[in-house]
Amino acid sequence: MEKFNSKLYLENCYIMQENEKLRKTAELLNQENQALLIELKKKLAAAASASASSSSIPDLNLSASKSGKSSKN
Repeated sequence: MEKFNSKLYLENCYIMQENEKLRKTAELLNQENQALLIELKKKLAAAASASASSSSIPDLNLSASKSGKSSKN
């Protein structure tokens, strides 16, 4: 019985370590998603202000060319 408990304890420790890794990964992905959402909103706002009088489709690459970034990462 003690051997079985030790095995379960080690398995539980491993699961907790994996859970912590996944939690950190999820946190990083959430931060990246938030940053991308902010960038998208800025691009949409810039495109909307640039073409306020026009009814054309906004160019989302507009602010990428200004900041020196490419949209393909």
